[in-house]
Amino acid sequence: MQGLVIKSTGSWYQVYAEDGKNYDCRIKGKFRIQGIQTTNPIAVGDKVGFELEPNAETGVIDTLQDRKNYIIRKSINLSKQAQIIAANLDQAFLIVTLASPRTSLGFIDRFLVTSEAYSIPTCLIFNKLDLFSAQGLEILAEYKSIYEKIGYPCYEVSALKGTNIDQIKALLKDQTTLFSGHSGVGKSSLINALLPGFEIKTGEISDWSDKGQHTTTFAEMHTLPFGGYLIDTPGIRELGVFDIKPEELSHYFVEMRERLNQCRFNNCRHVNEPGCAVIKAVEEGEIEVSRYESYLSIFHNNDTRA
Repeated sequence: MQGLVIKSTGSWYQVYAEDGKNYDCRIKGKFRIQGIQTTNPIAVGDKVGFELEPNAETGVIDTLQDRKNYIIRKSINLSKQAQIIAANLDQAFLIVTLASPRTSLGFIDRFLVTSEAYSIPTCLIFNKLDLFSAQGLEILAEYKSIYEKIGYPCYEVSALKGTNIDQIKALLKDQTTLFSGHSGVGKSSLINALLPGFEIKTGEISDWSDKGQHTTTFAEMHTLPFGGYLIDTPGIRELGVFDIKPEELSHYFVEMRERLNQCRFNNCRHVNEPGCAVIKAVEEGEIEVSRYESYLSIFHNNDTRA
C-alpha cells in the first residue's frame, strides 16, 4: 500500500493511505536513508510504501519515495545528529515575534539559509501585532525592510484579534505549507484562527521543545478545508544549520549570491579577503550588517548567534 505520512511520534508514524484510512505504522528494521544520518529516517510529508501486519490494523513502512525537498535542522548539542522536520513542501512560513518570546535575526537567517539550501520558498509571518507598542512597530518596520528588500514576503498578523488572517488563508490554499518558529510565537493560536473549530490546544506544543540533548520533536500534517495541507511543527528553541559547506554558504544568502562573480578571487570566503564584493556591499550599506553577521556566525560554526 502507498500513503502519506501525516504524523510522527518517534517510533510510530500515522500514514494516510490510498483507501482513505489512517494506519499506524512502524519502520522495518534498520531503515536508513543513504547519505543522510538523521534521528528520524521518515518525516511528516514523506510518501511511503507499507504492508499491513498479519491480523492487525498496523503496518510496516518498507519503502520511501524520493523527496522533492525537506527542511532539516542540526541539534545544537549533538552536532553530528540532524533531524528532518518535514518533507515535500511547497512553502514554509516562519512565525516571528519581536517579544514574548523574541525571535532573533540570527534565528531567522539560519532558517532562511536552510530553506534556500533546499529550494523552499519562505514567508515571514509577524504575529502578536496586538501587543506592539509604538516602538515595537518601528522595530517591526525595520525587520520587514531587511527581508522584503531581499525578496522575502512579510506579513503582519494577530492570531488573537484575527488581523489579516484572510491574507494568510489565501497563501495557504492548495499548497503544502510548513509552520515553524520558536515555542510561544503563537503557531497553535494562528492555526486555530485559520481553522475555526479545529481547536489545537495552545501551549501543549511547547512541552515538546528541546529540553535535553536527546529530545525528539514531532510534526503533524492537517488537511485544509479550502485545499492544501498545513504541517504544524513543535517550537524550535535553536536551529543549527546542517550539511552546508562553508565555501557554499554564501550561495544561500540571496543578496550575496548575486555578487559572487564580482569578487577578485574565485574562492573568496567573504571574510577578510581583498577585493571582496560582498564586504564592499556591506560597507556601502547594500547588504545589511545583521545579515553579514549571521553569515560570519554560521561560517565560523557558531550557530547560536542571537
